[in-house]
Amino acid sequence: MPHDRLGRRRFLTAGVAAGAAAATGAVDPAQARTYHGEVPWLPHAADAPRPVRGDTYLFFTAEEAAFIETATERLIPKDDLGPGARDAGVPLFIDHQLDGAFGRAARWYMQGPWAKGTPTQGFQSRMNPAELYRAAIKAIDAHVKAARGGKTFAALTADEQDKLLTDMESGKLDLQGVDAKTFFTVLLQNTKEGMFADPMYGGNKDMAGWKMLGFPGARYDYTDWVGKQGVRYTLPPVGIMGRPAWTPKS
Repeated sequence: MPHDRLGRRRFLTAGVAAGAAAATGAVDPAQARTYHGEVPWLPHAADAPRPVRGDTYLFFTAEEAAFIETATERLIPKDDLGPGARDAGVPLFIDHQLDGAFGRAARWYMQGPWAKGTPTQGFQSRMNPAELYRAAIKAIDAHVKAARGGKTFAALTADEQDKLLTDMESGKLDLQGVDAKTFFTVLLQNTKEGMFADPMYGGNKDMAGWKMLGFPGARYDYTDWVGKQGVRYTLPPVGIMGRPAWTPKS
């Protein structure tokens, strides 16, 4: 038994040494760096967020904007709790997202195979989000024009719009080459994001979504409230870039 243990021990230690040698041998000594008192990244090397300035659309055409403004408003309509999606800037949020890395699916795997995915697998379209929006809106308006005497989605009554959105959600609507259910899922998700994302991205105007939920936002310090269990938080919400009352006027 002692001899057996010794043999195994030698075998294991030899394996560890060989693995370490292989690992260190894979690194080119000329490219190696030793870090002293710093972290292994450079400041400002990451993608900085792009605050949305103004209310100009960068991606949507006038016809596409009419659809998005109407459709998102049906998903989050104005009521006694607060503004609807349109007044909260949701269409502007979606527009700028589609004009950026999200619209291009810049960080997504977008190669085949293109088999039909399951709901748990997430987005499975061969089109990136920008292509999906453009193709879907065109197909929806074409469908409505053929069925409603030349009208567009934006010109339908609220009940007709809701019926069409419901058919999209259930996958009953045939959009000729565009999966209606996939598009509805993306549209609904982006509408929620635009309503509740930080205002710097164009949506959640005046922090309306946060105020509706009672969410305090990105306030830097909550130490005064840690022990106040069950007490209503009364301070106004704060975004990443502050809030209007803090912004100096030039």
